[in-house]
Amino acid sequence: MTPIQIKKGLDIPIAGAPRPDITDIPASDTVAVYQEFERLKAKVRVKEGDSVKRGSVLFIDKKRPELSFCSPVAGTVKAIEYGARRALYRVIVDAASSDEEESFGKYSSDQLKSLPRDEALGQLLRSGLMSLIRQRPFSRIADPEVTPKAIFVNAMNTAPFSPDPGVAIQGRESAFQAGLNVLGRLTEGDVHVCVASDAPAALTEVKDAKVHRFEGPHPSGNSSVHIYHIDPMEPTDIVWVVKGIDLIRIGELFLEGRYPNTQLVTLAGPGVREEARAHYRVRLGTPLESLTRDRLNEGEQRLINGDALAGSTMSGDEHIRFSNSAVTVIPEGREQFFMGWLAPGINKLSVSRAYLSGWFGHKRKWDLTTSTNGSYRSMVLTGLYDKYLPMNIMVDYLARAVLAHDTDEAIRLGILETDPEDFALCSYICPSKMDMCGVIKQGLEEIEEEGI
Repeated sequence: MTPIQIKKGLDIPIAGAPRPDITDIPASDTVAVYQEFERLKAKVRVKEGDSVKRGSVLFIDKKRPELSFCSPVAGTVKAIEYGARRALYRVIVDAASSDEEESFGKYSSDQLKSLPRDEALGQLLRSGLMSLIRQRPFSRIADPEVTPKAIFVNAMNTAPFSPDPGVAIQGRESAFQAGLNVLGRLTEGDVHVCVASDAPAALTEVKDAKVHRFEGPHPSGNSSVHIYHIDPMEPTDIVWVVKGIDLIRIGELFLEGRYPNTQLVTLAGPGVREEARAHYRVRLGTPLESLTRDRLNEGEQRLINGDALAGSTMSGDEHIRFSNSAVTVIPEGREQFFMGWLAPGINKLSVSRAYLSGWFGHKRKWDLTTSTNGSYRSMVLTGLYDKYLPMNIMVDYLARAVLAHDTDEAIRLGILETDPEDFALCSYICPSKMDMCGVIKQGLEEIEEEGI
């Protein structure tokens, strides 16, 4: 199988990559389930003091009541917290010593190959695992009433410090295949599995799916790039996307008939002690402090939910979220350098070669901080973004169309084929310090509001 070569992009030489071994984090006494999905209005189905089982419904989607979100443990509801406009923030559960659980449908691999679509969707909705499947365009929770033209499984990830699917699948090959069998019942098109060129046999020797190898720098591991090179989308097309590590959880649900309550998470980055940079298996909802305790370097650190390019900031008192697969720790860069722009920049990473490090510094690993090394500036049309997005999209003109609220022009320029994470590198290399992810997100939201 000849890999699809991706030439545009950049692998940022940041220090702190996780080791390919898995450490189990002890279960905590308290867990929290967050309402973490945009445009989802939650209706709470429990009260403080209620007893729940593993897999019991905590809240549902008001617009789609069949979509439930469940407790990862048996125990007692300790608190229900709300945020702005009384929107649900999280439900906190005190774990019990027993492990009472709700039962779900249990199937063999052969049964999954002929499982009725409605039955598969029903179990995904009831368990909340339907939220692991995202629908393009707009990257929302997949709509069960829509049949996608194809489903893409992202079994690779080139973003800094994301979990390695090859590590996650060890010993769980049957669950991964079971997940593929379930996906095959949800679409009339193909199920595509996208892997790295050096992926292990467990990811490439799967059945009832088309396997595609990709090779090249980030963002060659992004699903938008996979869709663009394998089966490009038209404005009216619907495509579903799921991460390979999440597909394992889906497979376990159907094979074991019980709610999967563990997740593989990486703890990595320059702010993590070298010996602690690894993959960790944690129970969903575990306090973040249980993961980071005695594992971070001294000094002020920024905790990021996700990768360093497209993740979001977390506070230390939060918990491991349902869709959280990486915790990146970066030192806060608050230092100021007098007339630093006059320095040769030997110790500052430069992509544009504005500093001397740009000519010879890409072979080393850098302990980068959160500093942007400069203030925000006016956006200038340079064409620089196009060197880092391996899709036929003119990023400068697309951003200008979004900022001008010209949604028709943005659609013509290909915004519906993309996701905000695809533009993270553009933000990183931008000389104007533009938040390109935020710009694209704004454009997609506006188009979704107005309709295509």
